[in-house]
Amino acid sequence: MSANNGMVNDRLAGSRVATKDLASKDLAPGGWRSANAAAPASPLRRIVHNLVAWIVVLTRAPRAQPPRRGVAGFVVIGVAVAAIVASMFFVDAAAIDWARHLPRWFVAAADDITDLGLSSWFLYPLGFVLVYLAAVMTPSLPPMLYGALGVLAARFGFLFVAIGLPGLFVTIVKRVIGRARPYVGIHDDPFAYIPFAWRPDYASMPSGHAATVTTAAIAFGAIWPRLRPPLWLYAFVIMATRIIIGVHHPSDVIAGALVGIVGALLVRRWFAARRLVFSATDLRAYPGPSRSRLKAIARTLVGRGVTRAK
Repeated sequence: MSANNGMVNDRLAGSRVATKDLASKDLAPGGWRSANAAAPASPLRRIVHNLVAWIVVLTRAPRAQPPRRGVAGFVVIGVAVAAIVASMFFVDAAAIDWARHLPRWFVAAADDITDLGLSSWFLYPLGFVLVYLAAVMTPSLPPMLYGALGVLAARFGFLFVAIGLPGLFVTIVKRVIGRARPYVGIHDDPFAYIPFAWRPDYASMPSGHAATVTTAAIAFGAIWPRLRPPLWLYAFVIMATRIIIGVHHPSDVIAGALVGIVGALLVRRWFAARRLVFSATDLRAYPGPSRSRLKAIARTLVGRGVTRAK
């Protein structure tokens, strides 16, 4: 019973801390509160000011220790790596040969669908929301509104980092590895490499699309668990299209999925260690603003915008 109470208290305390931090009340040692009290009136300067403040929060020392990784996690990673190697030897060539004989209409449909796995579908909207929140958050707002916007900034910040950081890692690593895509040279040779080629046709492993869709499934699902089934269905469809249209081997897709899953989980632990968005006790998301609160926030912001326009 005491353990359950401790977990609840940690989640409640963490929720208050997250709101307090992202609302720029006490972002860092050395008097950031007083610096923030005189927030710039210029929207551009306010955006820069708030973004820097949020980065300070994310890069500060941990405030809690999330649960240690169990042996099961390393076993899963080991199995995934073994699956990648096995696929290179026994599956890749056959899968690409199968894909080359699919009906053209089927490949064309997959080619249209696959673009829905681009990271820009996530990063651009998330980045826009973060910039908007940075522009409107000012100490002159009512405290409850200020705190609620801070919680939203933390959540959208997590989604942006969890999707963007593994994607950046994949973008660099795939060009260092230099694996040829299936359509380059001999189609049944999954062992064609030119390391450090830095060319799109030699950037097959790991799959960037696979990393993006799996990070999105993990990140959004961590905050909104009910979205997990459709998100994973979406992820599997996008990963399948990468093989169907002949731009990735199955092992590329498995590798991209592994990077995406591990990357998103590590980012979640990073946020939880700073008591942002997630509890350090069980890694579950703190409760966010209710729908009624979100509607009230929208009405307030729209009303302020109309008032300023006049």
